[in-house]
Amino acid sequence: MRKFLLIAAVTFAVSGCGILYKQPIYQGNLIEKSNADQLAVGQSKQQVVALLGTPSIADPFHAQRWDYTAVERTNRRGTTEIKNLTVYFEGDVVSKWEGEYFPENDVQLAKDVRKFGPNLAKEKKKGGSRR
Repeated sequence: MRKFLLIAAVTFAVSGCGILYKQPIYQGNLIEKSNADQLAVGQSKQQVVALLGTPSIADPFHAQRWDYTAVERTNRRGTTEIKNLTVYFEGDVVSKWEGEYFPENDVQLAKDVRKFGPNLAKEKKKGGSRR
């Protein structure tokens, strides 16, 4: 019986530490595939911002280049994958782009999102007392 209790205690202690499962972490610009497909030579900077959002790296030394970086960290070892999409401008229009992004992850993340409503603290009614 003591062995069973020891095993149960160790199991509960280990399961709460994140050793068995680590939630994937996504940071940076997750670009939608439909928006990246609309990117075209000759588009203005405003059109690119409307499609891809603001760049994650604003480099003052390369104003004619915007970098969109995304990082995905998965599993309990913290395996990290970094992807960069770089858009080049000549003047205020797109001249070319290169790199890659996580096109499948935005759809998957949208499906995996859970509603946070039940976990949030409920707001107390402000009935107040009248004087």
